[in-house]
Amino acid sequence: MDAPPRGGGGVSAPQHRQQPPPPPPPGAGNPIPILLAFLVIIAMVLVPSTSSLKSSFTIMHQVPEGHVGVYWRGGALLNTITEPGFHFKLPLITQYESVQVTLQTDQVRDIPCGTKGGVMINFEKIEASLLRNRSFFAICLVVNRLRKEYVYDTLLNYGVQYDHTWIYDKIHHEINQFCSSHSLQQVYIDMFDQIDEKMKDALQVDCTRYAPGIEILSVRVTKPLIPESIRKNFRHMEEERTKVLIAIEKQRVVEKEAETAKKMAISEAEKSASVSKIHMEQKLTEKDSERMQQEIQNHMYMAHEKSLADAAFYRVMKEAEANKLKLTPQFLELKFIEAIADNTKIFFGEKVPNMVLDQRLLGNFLHSASGDADSKEVNVGEVSKGDGRSEM
Repeated sequence: MDAPPRGGGGVSAPQHRQQPPPPPPPGAGNPIPILLAFLVIIAMVLVPSTSSLKSSFTIMHQVPEGHVGVYWRGGALLNTITEPGFHFKLPLITQYESVQVTLQTDQVRDIPCGTKGGVMINFEKIEASLLRNRSFFAICLVVNRLRKEYVYDTLLNYGVQYDHTWIYDKIHHEINQFCSSHSLQQVYIDMFDQIDEKMKDALQVDCTRYAPGIEILSVRVTKPLIPESIRKNFRHMEEERTKVLIAIEKQRVVEKEAETAKKMAISEAEKSASVSKIHMEQKLTEKDSERMQQEIQNHMYMAHEKSLADAAFYRVMKEAEANKLKLTPQFLELKFIEAIADNTKIFFGEKVPNMVLDQRLLGNFLHSASGDADSKEVNVGEVSKGDGRSEM
């Protein structure tokens, strides 16, 4: 810029003075704080919270499936239960936790257990001085479930870590109670199969009484870890028991074989007896048949002989009647003459006339006999005639 001319003769031109620019506002040239504030807002609104710190600052949170959301405001549990999904809350004022209401399995490890006999049992990787007179169950699995309708009451009384009170601590107590009242033999072998049911019943009884929302479904207790020396003793005992069982089984096999042989002999004897009985019955049946046949034959023979005898008797009787009718002097004389004629030799008496006389005497006797018979017949006839006349 040129300097104005000096002198008073001329008129000077107007002069324009430039104003300095206003100072920029503080932070106008640094956009980092604005970006950070924007990111914080985005994180509070959109990012689901998982930790307790984020659950205090976030507005939106997510409840996973199988869980319900519970809320605290100023440390007081709210009577608000939310279902799975996205939900909103007041940041820094309301805190929330997701509580599982489906089946869950709690693992309780390293449970010290003192047996009744005070046996020294060591657990792996733990100092022996800390395990004196104690046994340890390696793992205890407790399958449980918190009912949805009891979530508020359970958390109000026992907090979010309710399972520490009614499962972890309780299973320690029940295991120790069981071990303290039983010997190592009972705990390790004899009654080990009953521990699961006993623990389940013990847990469920107290939960039903004091925390009804907790449902114990099953308990599985693994074998306790015992010292190697005692384990060897048990192994030796098991071997001896196995030998005894083998001997018993062999004895049973021998007894079964003897019993089988006995049954076979009895069966064979019964078979022979049955066969003999059948043969005897067969023979008796045959003899009975023969006897019946013989009786029939005897009856037939008797009937036949009786018929023959009757016929012979009838013939003789008829012959006798016929002979009686033929018994006449003429017939007798004829027979006498035939008999004399049939003899080739005739022996006469001392005298020939005697023989003739004998013949004559015989003829006379026969003649007289026949005359007497005729006279008797005549007399009988006359008598009958006289009787008839008299009647007339």
